[in-house]
Amino acid sequence: MLGDSLTDGRGSTTNGNDRWPDQLRARLLAHHDTADVAIVNQAAGGNRVLHDGLGPNALSRLDRDVLAQSGVAWLLVFEGVNDIGTADATEAAQKQVADDLIGAYDQIIRRAHTLGIRVYGATITPFGGNTGYDDPAGVREHTRQMVNDWIRTSGRFDAVIDFDRVARDPANPRQLLPAYDVGDHLHLNPTGYRALADAVPARLFQHRSLPSGFEFN
Repeated sequence: MLGDSLTDGRGSTTNGNDRWPDQLRARLLAHHDTADVAIVNQAAGGNRVLHDGLGPNALSRLDRDVLAQSGVAWLLVFEGVNDIGTADATEAAQKQVADDLIGAYDQIIRRAHTLGIRVYGATITPFGGNTGYDDPAGVREHTRQMVNDWIRTSGRFDAVIDFDRVARDPANPRQLLPAYDVGDHLHLNPTGYRALADAVPARLFQHRSLPSGFEFN
């Protein structure tokens, strides 16, 4: 799992193992076809895909944290909100972020595919109402929608998990569902993280679901 604080577990219970990757692992353990699948949570709070911040950016740590790990069969990428939220809320700056994020996702996919790793993409969850990332004109929200549209429709990912659809408030899609919001309108509580975990199909981690030509030792 390559991600930021939403995967590292900001808003979860300290030492409670109720981040979404923890809850997904519990689900996989309950199925005999996936009980032997281990999850490596390579997320860092404040992390960005494109630029260093709290730690090296995702592109620069991909080799160390994912590709150099032994026995990797799948990679799930859920990252990008910090790139959007920390860039200036201008049309030019946000267009650059959108273009660069799409290019970065494509690079991650190509590099992982070279090693026979399937790559799953998760859409970016809402941040409407967050004092740092939301802007009155909705410029950053427009970027989030553009990037999510590419994730959903480009066909570049081997599968898409629509975390945005799962976490958003149907009455106000720019914001998290209140029942899932830890209170900062960006991070989720354990109930929200369970919803994300439940949205990931267990079949994506069954070896028989892999395409022909992909071999894992």
